Amino acid sequence: MKKLNIKLFLSTAIMAFATGSCTDLDVDVNSLYTSYPDSEIAIEAKTADVYYAFRGMLGRRYNEAMTFSSDECMGVSFDGDYYDSGNYAHPSLHDFMPDDACMGYWYDLASGITKCNQVLVEFGGKEEEVIAPIRAIRAFYHFILMDSYGDVPILDHVLEADEALERSSRADVAEWIESELLAVIDHMTTNVDASTYGKPTRWMVDALLAKLYINWNVYTQDVTSSSWSALANNEKLDDCVAVCDDIIQSGIFNINDDYLEKFYPTNGSHIKDFIYAMPYTAANQDGLTYGRFRTWRKGDSDGDGGAGLYGIKLAKSCAGNFAMNPEFADLFSLEGDRRNNAIFKDALYQYDPSTYQVTSTPFEYKGEQVVLTKDISLAVVDENLNVGANVSGWSQGYRFNKFIMDPNDFGLYSRCQDNDVPIFRYADILLTKCEAILRGATATNGDTPMGLFNQIRTYVNAPTLASNPTLDELLDERGREFFDENWRRNDLIRFGHFEDDWGFKHTVNPSAKTDYTKRIFPVPTGVLNENTNWTQNEGY
Repeated sequence: MKKLNIKLFLSTAIMAFATGSCTDLDVDVNSLYTSYPDSEIAIEAKTADVYYAFRGMLGRRYNEAMTFSSDECMGVSFDGDYYDSGNYAHPSLHDFMPDDACMGYWYDLASGITKCNQVLVEFGGKEEEVIAPIRAIRAFYHFILMDSYGDVPILDHVLEADEALERSSRADVAEWIESELLAVIDHMTTNVDASTYGKPTRWMVDALLAKLYINWNVYTQDVTSSSWSALANNEKLDDCVAVCDDIIQSGIFNINDDYLEKFYPTNGSHIKDFIYAMPYTAANQDGLTYGRFRTWRKGDSDGDGGAGLYGIKLAKSCAGNFAMNPEFADLFSLEGDRRNNAIFKDALYQYDPSTYQVTSTPFEYKGEQVVLTKDISLAVVDENLNVGANVSGWSQGYRFNKFIMDPNDFGLYSRCQDNDVPIFRYADILLTKCEAILRGATATNGDTPMGLFNQIRTYVNAPTLASNPTLDELLDERGREFFDENWRRNDLIRFGHFEDDWGFKHTVNPSAKTDYTKRIFPVPTGVLNENTNWTQNEGY
């Protein structure tokens, strides 16, 4: 379990946008302080809460939305167990519902933005080095909202009680995010150490700009139209390369850490691949529950009270309902690829509870070794995605083991984990620059798509390429490298593959093949109820 010197707590999220005096942050405002708090302790106390408003949703519900809507996993049920009113099945079938639990993270982001605006007003617009990271995280929250829901409000001030809130076009939000990030980037800290871990830095701003620029065609054009093309000209590709170069040339980051170890419960600020990550500790920075849903359904024990999949008997049961789509599982077949070891597949063996490494001891349930099958068969092909509540059903589909749990903490802290979740990684910057050049950007610093691509293949001991990758090869590589890191939906949309066949979505929901409106999620019903001047997104 990770030990941190300072524990930061996430405040309870508020559902509505907070009220207060309306302030335009582009003009001078009067500080609410008679004496500006200039000590590090005072500033830390006032700003800490704004940086972690997304922690809870990233730890579960946001991850569900990103994972199931992509080709990574489907949310199976076991004779109805874990159907949960369709929360897992609906996104797996591209049949998103506004009231699905995994669609509801709008509230947390809005709460985080409101907190940012309140702190900005209280600080009175002084000390750019203090204000800049707050504006940066506010831009990040807008980015997640815009990426998920399309047209969203630009919340750049504290709202008055009776102020009508309007949604801005997705393109306008993207342009506002860019302007905010460019305005603050030179005021951001360049320090990368334990004190800045989990907080915005200059490099986080660069990485967010890279995401914005590589997706510029998605955000500034009508991506829900059949006329939209993933190969259309992108005017921001050279800008994308420039911000990638800023990170690369800094010399601060690298991909030298072992692929598995960088996601262990012991990860943290020492991982040089992490540009920006969300810190979790099971004890009091809670909310990360990835392991609970990605293990084997009965992996808590051997079925007879003995040690389970993780080398001990868990004090809590497991869900095990995130089953890899067979099409995605096919990606993990490169000879020697270290990433192949980050999934549960075929015959299972116990893991060492202290080193998190697989042992040679077979994992047996009721005296029989558990064997996972790549293919998935449903009891009835319908929206329940029911595989049956027995060993055969529990064993259908490979499982992710990237964010392996600490089995002791799993029982002690309500199934919460210590693993930090990376949001922006240096490996992503390398492949983003590779993609930008493949799409037409000017190559810089002698980098070629093949060279950038092969840096990734080399560090995971996978076969290298002898020529530049195709875009399809790059998309596959991004799937291997960044699976379960919440970017796969984003990638599939940008590459024009979001409507491809996988799992059972086209069998159960045939319209998924041609319904481009599902590239944007529905606005949660509660948000529409509080903003009666809004209409639901098209297609819902």
